[in-house]
Amino acid sequence: MQHAPVDIAALVERNPISRFQLGVFLLCGLCILMDGFDVQAMGYVAPAIIQEWHVSRASLGPVFGAGLFGMLAGSLLFSVLADKLGRRPVLIGATLFFSVCMLLTPSCSTLEQLQWLRFITGIGLGAIMPNVMALAGEYSPRRRRVTLMMLVSCGFTVGAVVGGLVAAAVMPLYGWHAVFYIGGALPLLIGLLMLWMLPESMQFVILSGKRIERVAQWLRRIDPAFTPQHGQGYQVQEQGGQRGSVAALFKAGRARTTLLLWLVNFLNLLNLYFLSNWLPTILKDAGLSTSTAVLAGTILPVGGTIGTLAMGQLIDRSGFRRVLIPSFLVAAVAIALIGQSQQLLALLCAAILVAGFCVVGGQPAVNALAANYYPTTLRSTGIGWSLGVGRIGSIIGPLLGGELLRMNWPNSTIFLIAAVPALLSALMLWLMATPAGQD
Repeated sequence: MQHAPVDIAALVERNPISRFQLGVFLLCGLCILMDGFDVQAMGYVAPAIIQEWHVSRASLGPVFGAGLFGMLAGSLLFSVLADKLGRRPVLIGATLFFSVCMLLTPSCSTLEQLQWLRFITGIGLGAIMPNVMALAGEYSPRRRRVTLMMLVSCGFTVGAVVGGLVAAAVMPLYGWHAVFYIGGALPLLIGLLMLWMLPESMQFVILSGKRIERVAQWLRRIDPAFTPQHGQGYQVQEQGGQRGSVAALFKAGRARTTLLLWLVNFLNLLNLYFLSNWLPTILKDAGLSTSTAVLAGTILPVGGTIGTLAMGQLIDRSGFRRVLIPSFLVAAVAIALIGQSQQLLALLCAAILVAGFCVVGGQPAVNALAANYYPTTLRSTGIGWSLGVGRIGSIIGPLLGGELLRMNWPNSTIFLIAAVPALLSALMLWLMATPAGQD
């Protein structure tokens, strides 16, 4: 007797979220938490390195840029590889790799050594976000997919907050080296945990045709009443196509949205990494103490965490553009206010909080937009290349900040310039053709 194939998406949709799925989301969130920890850690330890090594603040611009350039390379390379080999092996391998690199960072004694090691670390970090977003989305029911993906993405901003708190706590006692020892040991443990517990994407396994028997085990953990029938197949919403093809991102009417996604990522990551890397240093130079400057900088990812949580539910109800366009317009105003309010601590903190809400919180939403737009066979590639192109902005942001500081431009002018990318991001989203079913 021939049995109808099991519709994977329908089975996930009709069941409540299981402990198995929550475990997948938790592992993904922990993995991305360490991504956020690492990215923010360099910004927090920068004042201590400047003081200990007797170097200028502008000389750290290439160090920031090296890590981000590595993330660009890793994002482009490993997102394509993940669509060919699977999310699981790439994600686990990248986590273990960058944890070792973090542990080696305190051994650096020159800017050149630090620059090279930050580049190598970035290659591993670049694989994290595309695969976490793809895997989380593929285990989420459609009715709550964006909310769950954004919730997992909170790991990045939570990690940035944790990085600030750890840096503020341990640097006065043990120096900046301790921040990287902690930041290397934790992802090592997380990687080993994923090796034991993390499943592969069910859609990927079905479309690849390899070890399909594992799908029944995972489905039973989502729906305990599920009983596979002998010879029963599985159905996914899209057909198997060329996996990990960059050219396919521009086919089947996807070219316009692909290019606009790349531009939004470029502009927003330029802003995000400029603020993340230079905000504590700029605030310290404006007269705040080191601890106060670090804690004020921590408000940025706190706002990002709040924004991520709020935007996910709003997007599931109203669509991406209706939420993101106003968000980026507000971001432009908040960023400009940071440069005008450095003598008014309460107003400064409020401006940083709103900027974090819109800029840092908006980035997971842009990633979720890419994850919802591309099919399974292109999902990691689509997210990874969108982020990869965006990483060019994340490299330019810290370097541009360093040059503006080198030219001794006033902070008010610097933050007015930083407001422009947020305005342009809103324009790109307005121009973007809305993906079917997302608005």
